[in-house]
Amino acid sequence: MSEPKPPTPTPGDTYKGWLFKWTNYIKGYQRRWFVLSNGLLSYYRTQAEMGHTCRGTINLATANIAVEDSCNFVISNGGAQIYHLKASSEVERQRWITALELAKANAANMQDESDDSGDDCSTIAPVAGQGGGGRNSELQSTLRTLNSKVEDLSTCNDLIVKHGSALQRSLSELEGLRAGADMGEKIRQVTERATLFRITSNAMINACRDFLSLAQSHSKRWQKSLQSERDQRIRLEETLEQLAKQHNHLERAFRGATVLPSSFSNPSLGSKDGPSGKGDASDEDDDNEFFDAMEDPAGFITVPADPKYHRRSGSNISGFSTETGMDDQSYDDVSLASNAESPQPPELEPVRQRRTRIPDKPNYYLNLWSIMKNCIGKELSKIPMPVNFNEPLSMLQRLSEDLEYYELLDKAAKCHSSLEQMCYVAAFTVSSYSTTVHRTGKPFNPLLGETFELDRLRECGYRSLCEQVSHHPPAAAHHAFSEKGWTLRQEITLASKFRGKYLSIMPLGSIQCLFDKSNNHYSWKKVTTTVHNIIVGKLWIDQSGEIDVINHKTGDRCHLKFAPYSYFSRDVPRKVTGVVTDKEGKAHYVLSGTWDEKMEFSRIMQSSKGENGTEGKQRTVYQTLKAKEIWKKNPLPEGAENMYYFSSLALTLNEPEEGVAPTDSRRRPDQRLMEEGQWDEANAEKQRLEEKQRFARREREREAVKAVSLDEEVVTVDSVNDSALKTDTQESAATESEISSESKYQFYSF
Repeated sequence: MSEPKPPTPTPGDTYKGWLFKWTNYIKGYQRRWFVLSNGLLSYYRTQAEMGHTCRGTINLATANIAVEDSCNFVISNGGAQIYHLKASSEVERQRWITALELAKANAANMQDESDDSGDDCSTIAPVAGQGGGGRNSELQSTLRTLNSKVEDLSTCNDLIVKHGSALQRSLSELEGLRAGADMGEKIRQVTERATLFRITSNAMINACRDFLSLAQSHSKRWQKSLQSERDQRIRLEETLEQLAKQHNHLERAFRGATVLPSSFSNPSLGSKDGPSGKGDASDEDDDNEFFDAMEDPAGFITVPADPKYHRRSGSNISGFSTETGMDDQSYDDVSLASNAESPQPPELEPVRQRRTRIPDKPNYYLNLWSIMKNCIGKELSKIPMPVNFNEPLSMLQRLSEDLEYYELLDKAAKCHSSLEQMCYVAAFTVSSYSTTVHRTGKPFNPLLGETFELDRLRECGYRSLCEQVSHHPPAAAHHAFSEKGWTLRQEITLASKFRGKYLSIMPLGSIQCLFDKSNNHYSWKKVTTTVHNIIVGKLWIDQSGEIDVINHKTGDRCHLKFAPYSYFSRDVPRKVTGVVTDKEGKAHYVLSGTWDEKMEFSRIMQSSKGENGTEGKQRTVYQTLKAKEIWKKNPLPEGAENMYYFSSLALTLNEPEEGVAPTDSRRRPDQRLMEEGQWDEANAEKQRLEEKQRFARREREREAVKAVSLDEEVVTVDSVNDSALKTDTQESAATESEISSESKYQFYSF
């Protein structure tokens, strides 16, 4: 959360803050502003709504508060109202629970006092905000009344004793008298004293009755107050017990992260990838939809290396081979790829001014569900889609966008160490996904035989060529080479499935990267891309899966893990972690970051086994040097949100150029019309090209059947006419080949 953490709540305080409230299965948890005051919990969409629009209120006097897990809790009011809430952290959740319990206790006390005041008009309930002072004054008044009644009882007791003694003497004297003149006088005295005793006894009885009535009228309230104090004590004890458990858990986690040999005595724990709040994704947009993913904790922990490693040669400590034995001072001050033998060449001047803008995207509305409802479970490459869901680039041009950060391969080509080179190659694999974070548009499906050439030899030192080599299933081949000494090639087949709420795109095939100087040969595969909220909500893209980058020459390996996005995860969204190991399995570098922002790498100086993780798996603790940034995403051009979120390179991919092949993607008329904003004409042209491609496919199938039938006729003829028949067959095949080539050229002239 960007807001400062509120102080620990105290009784009578108004408590405010952001919480995430469950709305429904489509929108999930949404960020809301909650206000706790006078025993009522209210919430608003924003702080500005507090003055005019309240979205809901629940009375805590009769509410039930239940804790579900470390961050989630539920407030229910007898089934009529149920709030499923989620805090940003466990500490924040505990603050809210404490405030809610105190407010609930105060609200219950106020309600009881209000009920009692209806029965006893002399009792005045305390006003809100002055509960403590009202209760104290009421208690003092009650005590004074009770003291007065006790004094009355004491006075009555003294009078009863006095008059009782006098009455006893009078009766004794009366018994000793004989009948005579004094008898009447004595009887009159006894009667008077008996009357005084009766009056005093009645006063004593009345005082006792008043005392008992007053005690009974307050005993119920005192019992409730006593019970409230006991409940609060129990809650405090439970809170203290929970805090003690958390403290014990943190101590064990700290000990597990710092279990190192005695020679490495630095116990400090430095976490570079700390947890980050994930409510930011829904701060401004209420239409986002989030999906759960099982949290798979990382298999390793990184801690800062002992400072002594910075004063000694890394090759003498970490056990690296001689080719990685560069000292730590050079590691901290310069890039891995920098060395005196290969100075950085001067920047090449661009030979032409590339465009920096394209026409803004029109705002055409189209109901996606009306089209996609008939596509569930089908292969999307076989379903015609209008250009409203596309972006004005073909899949071949999207493949060429993998070279957005070609500088990483240029730096890798200069590395003398294969392990250092592996770090740059791994960063290059991650960088290819950075352009997809906002790109929810579907690229055009290339026609069979369509090509795309990206010539940047004079500007960037590389040249790229892509071709669509198969239509069903769709497959493309990509080849790129650089004057800096590297070659990249890939063959990609896309498989996609629509599952109703999301669309999964599974790239099949491998990517190969070769370096001329070292002859190192790397290969890896792509991860799965998922487009969420197909039916309802704002579209968003996630990358998930694992990549193994393998050096086939040395046996080095980098295992990259793309964590799937989870709304309930405490980890950084779109996180990527990786470890570079040699052929023996020894770890040398740790990579961490996000696929949409940046990547960092750290050199490992020592590794050890820590305590078991949450799932019982033993995690490795790596002592590393300070992390260095190896790649960072380039900022998008100004106004990119109106230009399909294209990067600077993507804006130039469909720029018209002279001298390109007739089959180049830049010459596609439907794609060009869409870029110019003529979507109706683009849809018509797209339908024409697809129908033309279907007709050409049927023609090729007929030619293949005809060729097979001719081969069967060749087998049945006599050997005498064999040579003549072969000649005729060859001429026929040549003629058919010419026809096929001619039709192909006409077809791919668009």
